[in-house]
Amino acid sequence: MYLRIVSLLIILCTATLVQAQSLRLSGKVVNEKNEPLTGVSVKLSGSGAGTATDVEGRYSLSVTEGNHTIEFSAVGYGQKQVSDVTVKGGQLNELNVTLQPVAKDLGGIRVTATRSTASRETVNAAIQFQKNTNTVAQVVSAETIRRSPDRNTGEVLKRTPGASLQEGRFIIVRGLADRYNQAMVNGVLLSSTEADRKSFSFDLFPANMIDNIIINKAFVPELPGEWAGGLIQVNTRDIPTRNFLSIQAGTGFNTQTIGNDFFTYQGGKWDWVGFDDGTRELPSSYTSKSRFDALTPAQKTAIGTQFRNVWSPEIGSAPLNASFQASAGFNARFRDNKALGGILAITYSRNNRWQKSTNSGYSFPGGDVFTTDYSYTDDRYSQDVLLGALGNLTYQFNSNNKISWKNLFNINTTDYFTNRSGIELGNSAVFDSVRGYELSFKQNTFYNTQLTGEHNFTSTGLRLKWYGSFNILDSYIPDQRRLVYTRNSVDPNDPYRLLLSNTLSQRSGNRFYQFLNDYIYTAGGDLSYGFDAFGNKQTVKGGYLFQVKDRLFDAKPFSVYLPLDNPSLKLLPPGQVFAPQNFGTGSDNKFAFDAIKGSLYRYVANTILNAGYVQFDNQFSDLLRVVWGLRVEHYDQLVGSVKKSDPRHTYSKVIDYLPGINLNFRVNSRNNVRVSASQTVVRPEFRELANFNYYDFDLNASVQGNPALERTKISNLDLRYELYPRAGEVMTLGVFYKKFDRPIEQVFNLGAGGASSFNFQNPDEATSYGVELELRRKLDFAEALKNITFLSNASFIHSRVKDDDASLNIDRPLQGQSNYLLNFGLLYDAPTPGLNITLLYNQIGKRIAFAGGQDYPDIWEGTRPILDLQMAKKLLKNKGEVRLNVSDMLNRKLYFYQNTDGNTKLDRTSDALRFVRQYGTSVNISFGYNF
Repeated sequence: MYLRIVSLLIILCTATLVQAQSLRLSGKVVNEKNEPLTGVSVKLSGSGAGTATDVEGRYSLSVTEGNHTIEFSAVGYGQKQVSDVTVKGGQLNELNVTLQPVAKDLGGIRVTATRSTASRETVNAAIQFQKNTNTVAQVVSAETIRRSPDRNTGEVLKRTPGASLQEGRFIIVRGLADRYNQAMVNGVLLSSTEADRKSFSFDLFPANMIDNIIINKAFVPELPGEWAGGLIQVNTRDIPTRNFLSIQAGTGFNTQTIGNDFFTYQGGKWDWVGFDDGTRELPSSYTSKSRFDALTPAQKTAIGTQFRNVWSPEIGSAPLNASFQASAGFNARFRDNKALGGILAITYSRNNRWQKSTNSGYSFPGGDVFTTDYSYTDDRYSQDVLLGALGNLTYQFNSNNKISWKNLFNINTTDYFTNRSGIELGNSAVFDSVRGYELSFKQNTFYNTQLTGEHNFTSTGLRLKWYGSFNILDSYIPDQRRLVYTRNSVDPNDPYRLLLSNTLSQRSGNRFYQFLNDYIYTAGGDLSYGFDAFGNKQTVKGGYLFQVKDRLFDAKPFSVYLPLDNPSLKLLPPGQVFAPQNFGTGSDNKFAFDAIKGSLYRYVANTILNAGYVQFDNQFSDLLRVVWGLRVEHYDQLVGSVKKSDPRHTYSKVIDYLPGINLNFRVNSRNNVRVSASQTVVRPEFRELANFNYYDFDLNASVQGNPALERTKISNLDLRYELYPRAGEVMTLGVFYKKFDRPIEQVFNLGAGGASSFNFQNPDEATSYGVELELRRKLDFAEALKNITFLSNASFIHSRVKDDDASLNIDRPLQGQSNYLLNFGLLYDAPTPGLNITLLYNQIGKRIAFAGGQDYPDIWEGTRPILDLQMAKKLLKNKGEVRLNVSDMLNRKLYFYQNTDGNTKLDRTSDALRFVRQYGTSVNISFGYNF
């Protein structure tokens, strides 16, 4: 199977591949404002070879292997000469530089830099971008991504200062819950990828497809205004500077799956690539909700017998994990600076996981006393598949004009079986033993296509960028099944009986189908004008964004029920109980089948966003730069139904004025002081407003929307000191403050068993403030440590939520916030043997996972240390590389807990442990080769 994939990819890639006879040195040239410089002369010292940068400030120069000196020069900028540029075969040779305008402190002429290699310059360029950016931001370079053991964007993001990851894919920045963060891909605004929360799932993007990631922490008007924690800009790999073909394959295992029983269930033949082949589809006799509802009970039950009778697991051993990546690119250059370039990348991974969990619920009658309502052991066996493809094509008309077409496609699927055992409080006030099962297949399909243009009118000082984008997100859950058996725990001889009655339930005997389709249309552009004033270069910029989002959500819950009790049927095991012969006509004492009715299982939603801004970038002196302006967003939102008479109908229209100002005091060439103030907004997501009710098997509770939710307005203040001692090093210290007007939080409300629910509420206000520190330091002060770099970042945060409503009665931290975040790393890089080793440590502080309702304690998520290791060794003249990744080496348990004594610190001996989860250590080895 894998050999066929490899062969096909090699044929496709080599069909367009023309291997260059000489090596290429490439890079990007920007000014002190991170603006690309067009027409910069790039020369190889001592030869006649040279080129010029294009509209993006990029260049590509033909060179031979060895050490070189490269000269950069442009009108109005000081000449820069970089010596000892090491160019090697079998690797990406990249040199990115920043040119300073001719100024007094430069003497008007030349800057010299030394000791440049491909890996150093990639990291240095990212730090240089962070130094010169117009706002508070962090940059993750392609080299940093390559050096980490991370497989997707979510895992990469958790290592950035002030960021952490929830559930392996939802990012939290500065301790703020995922709903306060926003995502962009290649400069285009995206939306939530989840049906049940306002979140973007960053595990959609394989790490090898990412060029860089920018995490903005302070708002400027050119950025979208709907966020408060972080705006994450994911930029996929662009046009290569040389032809290439690269292939990587790997395998591995998780310590909790290898050598142990692994539970699966019979699925479809295409499950291994992440999509259902129709095996789980609705029977062909089911045509529509309205027609089904019009049928007689006997006709409905007849359709129910046509569903696949798969309710029990197959027990075997988990196969080894598998991964494969291939990428290829070409760059054809013509006369008059015309060029055509493209890149194609394909990635595939399949990982098997056994998540060990306990799941308990409690009642709190008063004081420090709590009683157990239920206590389950949940073993979740999952097969996670990620299949992705990237295709970009760019045509450069000349050094000032280019058009790009970028495409990104991903299928992200989880196929799992949950095996539940335990006890729960029954109707007779005694505990029943419980056995439960959930079989589910969740497929997310993501496609984004963009057409963009960049045009530089050098004679007028104008620069134009325009874009159009279409985005599809399909979330598909076909035939999710749940089954529960109980017995009286007092009598050990009492058999397990199917939990089923004459009513329809989402908890047992349930089949659930979910269809979510999001379509996003985006268009816009930015126009900037550069001019001279105050003896420095100035920029004024304006832009417009138009975006339409359409969602169709349709859930079809079905349930088997017993019109008349039949004890003998309830004794049948899962593999036999729902056999066709056990269904009746509705008048006997056999099973019947029906749909759970209600308009709340379906809704439509639409938003229209019109946004415009004007922004000034003023360099008042060599020491002071001010970026300021105003963004205006007109937001029109409809959720539920287009009919005003429909009780699901929710409509709102609002205009938000979002000012922002960022001051950068450049003390000298190594020191910056930044001050930022802004107003931003966070609006309710479709799911939070929709009155849809869904039972969550893992949480043993339902999730309910709230049509009365209001948007949140946030006032933001930032102060940060930055020190850049030398190339590749950075030290920062920052403080921030945020005030929230009507924040949105998810609240847990206690009920009996599955009657418990999560909904969304607006407390009156909240505040959040904290301090952030970052350090990247080379340890070359000692000869033995010269190849080691130390990385660290830490954030310490405090927040409070307040509300005068007696039904909420809260004075506590923000839901979803950690009180601290820690990241540490050691990077060992020995260029001569081609060996690098990366050791990374990550830990987040406690946070409220779910806010408690009235008289019910908050559910806290405890802290858990994570230690990861990667070792990589170059082989075969640097064209091959073998990697060993070990993730979550400590394999500590994750605790969710409640307490009533006011002490929020975890005490495993006395606190009510709501959830306990253990994920295992993952070990993966891979081999890659660059042709």
